[in-house]
Amino acid sequence: MNKHLKEIHPLAWTIIIGTIFGRMATSMSIPFLSIYLIKTMGASPVETGMVVAVSSLIGVFASFYGGYISDRIGRRKVLIFSIFSWAIVFIGFAEANQIWMFFVMNALNGLCRAVFEPTSRAMLSDITKPENKLLVFNLRYAAINLGVVIGPLIGLQMGSAESGVPFLIAGAVYILYGIVLIIQFALQSEQVKLPSEDGGSKVSLREAFTVTSRDRTFIYVLIGSMFCVLGFGHFSSTLAQYLELSPQFEDGAQMFTYMLSLNAVVVLIVQYPLVRTFRKLPPAVSLMVGNVFVAGSFILFGMWDSWWAMLAGVVIFTIGEVLMFTLMDLLVDRIAKPELKGTYFGMMGFNNLGNVLAPLIGGALLTHFTAEQSLYIFIPIVLMTVCGIPFLLLAHVRLEHQDKHKVNHIVKEAT
Repeated sequence: MNKHLKEIHPLAWTIIIGTIFGRMATSMSIPFLSIYLIKTMGASPVETGMVVAVSSLIGVFASFYGGYISDRIGRRKVLIFSIFSWAIVFIGFAEANQIWMFFVMNALNGLCRAVFEPTSRAMLSDITKPENKLLVFNLRYAAINLGVVIGPLIGLQMGSAESGVPFLIAGAVYILYGIVLIIQFALQSEQVKLPSEDGGSKVSLREAFTVTSRDRTFIYVLIGSMFCVLGFGHFSSTLAQYLELSPQFEDGAQMFTYMLSLNAVVVLIVQYPLVRTFRKLPPAVSLMVGNVFVAGSFILFGMWDSWWAMLAGVVIFTIGEVLMFTLMDLLVDRIAKPELKGTYFGMMGFNNLGNVLAPLIGGALLTHFTAEQSLYIFIPIVLMTVCGIPFLLLAHVRLEHQDKHKVNHIVKEAT
């Protein structure tokens, strides 16, 4: 383990550590956006759902282009531009005083995230040895959750459900992150040689879209993961609103804060043993098992309204989350064509359609059934989540077939 850690590129460490502070700052504010809009701005559940959903909606369409453009003009330029733009967006959140302003700011938030995230993952892949990629992708995922452990607790103390100050702090953190990246790029300019910095991919946007959309294995993974993300998205949108609106919970914001922090702590505890257990199995199997766990957690949320049931549901949900997302980047990296790696990671942004639909569906369910009819809210969520399993199974079958074909080809060449 120590040997592999020493082999990780300094720029990769910058991205991983920057992810900790970036997610910490973001989770001080964004997870409370639903509650802030209802409690402070007087927004309805449907209005709140629209504001929350627009971030993912923009991300669905921008992520592909963000990944593609990083293949064309270089990871460095895209990372620097997007991170400073992101900082400006958080300052805009702090200044917003109308619901439509939050709608615009969250749309821009989704745009910045959609450009930055696939580019950073593609860069990590570019500068990491194949035998270290699982470790690096998992360190990045652990960094996300380490930030999420601390962020909501700080946000609660700062009154994120009622104040815009945490948005200003997030903006400042991203400005600092951008400055550190610029310095690191300058220090590593001699060592970092990326395909995208030497002329870039010559494939046009249309050709890139055609290549990825005709990759049937990748499309099955994309659709299956879309349903996984749909289930995952209800945690931070529908569940947050449910806790705030349900008469069974006196302080929904506080309860949700504890659930967010527990979620992140459990990730840090179970991630390594789960990855160690599942790394020898096909990644698509991990996604399918994770899907079942996430769906099962919403059954628990819907059947009982006690604190203990909610916290137990978070543990089950988190195990599913880890199984779904820790190996997803490795799976995409395995499927992606080398010259279009950024594009493939960007194309995975289309699975954020699940995050678009989650708050809209959740808002409609809460409006139609009210928070007192919890089973009518959560059972449809369970059924929609498990719809991803057949697509992931098809992807698994195709990958197994491709692996057998490669082995047979190698055997024939050897003889």
